[in-house]
Amino acid sequence: MLSITEVSFRYNKRAVLNSVSAVVNSGDCLAIVGESGCGKSTLLKLIFGQMDVDSGAISWKDQSILGPKNKLVVGHDFMKYVAQEFDLMPYTSVSENVGDHLSNFYPDEKKARIQELIQVVELEGFENTKVQFLSGGQKQRVALARAIAKRPEIILLDEPFSHIDNFKKQSLRRNLFEYLKTNNIACVLATHDKGDVLSFADQMMVLQNGSVLITDSPSNIYSNPRHPLVAAFFSEYSKIDGVFYYAHQIVLVDNSALKAVVKRSFYNGPFHLIEADLNGTDIYFTNPFALKENATVSLKLIP
Repeated sequence: MLSITEVSFRYNKRAVLNSVSAVVNSGDCLAIVGESGCGKSTLLKLIFGQMDVDSGAISWKDQSILGPKNKLVVGHDFMKYVAQEFDLMPYTSVSENVGDHLSNFYPDEKKARIQELIQVVELEGFENTKVQFLSGGQKQRVALARAIAKRPEIILLDEPFSHIDNFKKQSLRRNLFEYLKTNNIACVLATHDKGDVLSFADQMMVLQNGSVLITDSPSNIYSNPRHPLVAAFFSEYSKIDGVFYYAHQIVLVDNSALKAVVKRSFYNGPFHLIEADLNGTDIYFTNPFALKENATVSLKLIP
């Protein structure tokens, strides 16, 4: 398992991470979320050994992860890291990039392995295309396939779907996380996308200003956000009498003591998001249709 124990890191005397701890078992996925600059990418770099921790320790299966001060070559054979800047060979083909670290002693097995990985990242038909001619999203998919080519024990992903359009993102995400789970590959994922977390992460860590705000299962955190930053990650929310309510937990009723004045309606496909004024505070709730501006409505709260 991956063990992160009381890890702190400073950059130019500025605290970036403060006493961060976590445990990730083989085959499990830890999703790290938080606002930009909270330390997500820094934590991945420390886990990879790209930088040295100031205090604390990181290990994989009781093997210490060492940084540049103690290890000449960055990285470990059992670990792969897909950063936001893709480390690809632009003048060679997709197949050559994916199979770059695979053995040439068994060419048939290598060819089959490359094709399997290309299917995982949905790049069929681009096998012979040079990487320099791919879009940003396609390059990101090549980087993912290349990272899992040798079946690492753990993979670190920094915003792995940020360049991929919505037409491909959903199926690609399912394919990749199913592959990691099936092959018992641990994953640490830094993301801004709740879609990466709710369906695929076993644990969710929320960072705020370099400190851990909460670590728990996504379902537990979603059900009891306890903090505006956490609630905002998942959905529009309102805080009423000290309790957080997602927009779908506030419903329109014929009559109640809870009344608000409609300000705006936003079309959102299967529903409209309604912004309303409740005693001087903006709240948000969903409704099947738009509501008339300045109309007074009765609402019910659903825990």
